[in-house]
Order: sequence, then C-alpha cells, then structure tokens
Amino acid sequence: MKSAAKFALVLVTAPNVKTARKVARNALEVRLIACANLIPRIESYYWWKGKIDFASEVLLVMKTSTTKLSALEALILETHPYDTPEFLVLPLQRGTERYLDWLQSSVT
Repeated sequence: MKSAAKFALVLVTAPNVKTARKVARNALEVRLIACANLIPRIESYYWWKGKIDFASEVLLVMKTSTTKLSALEALILETHPYDTPEFLVLPLQRGTERYLDWLQSSVT
C-alpha cells in the first residue's frame, strides 16, 4: 500500500442518469478525474427552503488528484443543473501503488 494523500474522492449527486453521464464525461474529457462511478436510484432526503424534501438521484463518485479539485468544483458549479449542487471531497489515506499510479497518469 502507498500513501494516497494527494488524491481524493468527490461526491456529486445528479437528478438523473443522463445528467450524471454528462457530468462524468465533461470531467473526463478535460482530465479532471480519472474515473466516475454512477450509482443510480438513490433516495435523498434533505432540508430545502425551510422544509424536508426528497428526490430520486444518481450519486457520482469521482476519483481525482487534489491539484484538480478547484477546477473540478468550478466545472461542476458551471455545468450542473442544480442551484446548489453537492460537491463533497473525501481525502484518501492509502491505495495500491498500481491503482494510484494509474489515477495520477489519468489526470495529467
């Protein structure tokens, strides 16, 4: 195992699979992420405009380097259909050397 401190997972929700695919493709095309996993049919419950609301969504789990986070956030904010899109960054601690090498080469 190798230190993964310079990498992160980014969580973003989307209203449907079509939008999630577009977000993933946009980020991949400009090499801001190495990979995006789309997890369809999640149920989200949340506070919005003073009341509890809910929606069916798709969760994107994106793998990237910490140096790409600002540009990825800007891309999401610019292209996402939500007024307040989710953009949560989870730091990584460790990973296999071959996977981390692939991740790094994919975002450069």
